[in-house]
Amino acid sequence: MTFKIGVDGGGTKTECILIDESGTIVAHHLAPGCNPNVAGTEAARAIVTAALSALVSSPTLNPQLSALNSSPIVATLLFMSGAPTFWQEFAASLNSFGRVTAAPDSLPTLELATGGAPGLVLHAGTGSFVAARAPNGTVHYAGGTGWRFGDPGSGYELGRRAIARALLELQGWLPASRLGSTVRDHTQLGDAADARAITRYFYAHAEPNRVIAALAPAVLRLATEGDHTAHQVVVESATELLDLAHHVAAKLFPGTALAEIPTGLSGALLTHATVRAALAPRTSLPLSPITAAPIEGVRRLLLRSS
Repeated sequence: MTFKIGVDGGGTKTECILIDESGTIVAHHLAPGCNPNVAGTEAARAIVTAALSALVSSPTLNPQLSALNSSPIVATLLFMSGAPTFWQEFAASLNSFGRVTAAPDSLPTLELATGGAPGLVLHAGTGSFVAARAPNGTVHYAGGTGWRFGDPGSGYELGRRAIARALLELQGWLPASRLGSTVRDHTQLGDAADARAITRYFYAHAEPNRVIAALAPAVLRLATEGDHTAHQVVVESATELLDLAHHVAAKLFPGTALAEIPTGLSGALLTHATVRAALAPRTSLPLSPITAAPIEGVRRLLLRSS
C-alpha cells in the first residue's frame, strides 16, 4: 500500500490530508494559516512542517499506522497561497514525503468547478481570485493580489467598503444607515465613538486585515435583511470580481458564448444566496455554487496525480 499527502494552505488555515490508494482519507490535520505574505516566511515554514509531522503521526490512523510505517508516501501536493517561489523552494527541501510539488491554492477550487475540463471558478473568502482552465488545458490565475491591493468580493474588501461608507456617514456627509452602528459595534468602542476614533482603531490594530474581514458576515446579514446601503456595498464588491471573470473569459474563450463556459462560485461570500441573486442578472456565465470544501478538490487532484 502507498499513501499521498495533500495540503491546502491559505491565509486563514492550513488543512492537510493523508489518503490511501483508494482515495480514502486516513488522517486529517488542521493548523493556522500559512500564507507567507501574512504570517512571514519563517512562521509559514514552521507551520507547514509541524502540520505534516502531526499528520503522519495522527492517532486517527489506527490500523493504518503500521502500514504507513512500512509503506511509502509516494507524493505530496502543496496547494499554497502567496509567494510561489518560496513554496517551490520549501517543497524541494522536504524529505520522506515522496515527490513533493507546490502549486497555487486556486487549483483545488478549479478542480471542484470543472472536474479537469475547461472553465472558470470565482472564489471569495478572506481573499479572492479567478482561476481558469483554457480549452488547450493551460491553467490561468487572475486577481488574488492580496488585501493591500484589492481582492474584490473578498471578506476584507467587503469589510473595507462597509467601513469607508460608515465613516462618511458618521462624519455627516452621507445619509445614516445601519452600517454606522454595525461598524461601531464591531470596534466595541461604544455608541459615542466618532469617525476619528473608529479610524484610529483600525489603523492601530495589530491585524487590520483580519479584523476588517471579520466584519463581512455582519454586512451580509444586513444586506439579507433588506438594508439598501449594505446590499449596495455587497453588490459593488462582488460585481468587481465578476467583471474580472468576464475579462478572463473573453481572453481565454474567444468566440465562445459565456453561457457555454462552466463557471463555479466558491467560498461562503459568493455562494451566499443574496450575493448569487445579485450577480445572476449581471452575467450570462452559468454560475454554479460549489458546496464541497477545497480539501475535497485536493483529494481529487491527489487521486488524479501519477
